[in-house]
Amino acid sequence: MAAADQPVRGRVVVITGAGQGIGAAISRRFADQGARLALVDVNAEQLHQLAGSLEGSGCEILPIIADIADKEQVQQLVAQVTEKFGGIDVLVNNAGVIRDNLISNISEQDWDQVLNINLKGAFLCCQAVFPTLKSQRSGKIVNIVSRAWLGSIGQANYTASKGGLVSLTRSLALEFARFQINVNAVAPGAIESPMTQSMPTEARERLIRMQPTGKMGKVEDIAAAVAFLASDDAEFITGQVLHVDGGKSCGLLSL
Repeated sequence: MAAADQPVRGRVVVITGAGQGIGAAISRRFADQGARLALVDVNAEQLHQLAGSLEGSGCEILPIIADIADKEQVQQLVAQVTEKFGGIDVLVNNAGVIRDNLISNISEQDWDQVLNINLKGAFLCCQAVFPTLKSQRSGKIVNIVSRAWLGSIGQANYTASKGGLVSLTRSLALEFARFQINVNAVAPGAIESPMTQSMPTEARERLIRMQPTGKMGKVEDIAAAVAFLASDDAEFITGQVLHVDGGKSCGLLSL
């Protein structure tokens, strides 16, 4: 494969929530581009299945089982990555959960879990990798948010976590710019993934009807956007949210 087709060849990429769906697609994309991968997930079975499927790609892979909402575990995983690879070039904060309900029915536990993983986890990972990226005076951070950060009924906890992550992205972009570290976000819309495939048929059909494109996107669409923001082609892009949602962020079609 030509060097132009492998823009992150040899670079160290840390991907959280790597075990399935969007995270697995991002992992495969970077593997194809010759990156050295630290794949992080709390689900050991899914993580090792993914790592096994990538063994033939020729890239170095370090699977790490960790809960990113736990500061000590995050610090340990960053130490593992730097010990094995000698540094970190890209962090993709993809790990996230959904616990949808109307505000009157959201439990405190569901609120805390969503905010802890989706927002606190990304914060802890950014904080933990910052010293390494600062010392290198280079690096890319890509946070996976959601079109839902603009607002969505029945997702108060999820939208709050993703809206917070957008604000974190913008703030860190300003803080880190002097060290030549780019911080951006990708906001997926309706994407074919294990999460959407498990939805009730009626809800899934309603979601598709609301799409301007009349169809869902693919996990590979998100992976392509992340790979671009992690590449040298995005060197002068920071603090931005790239919506990959088939136009849904522009407005919803009639139900």
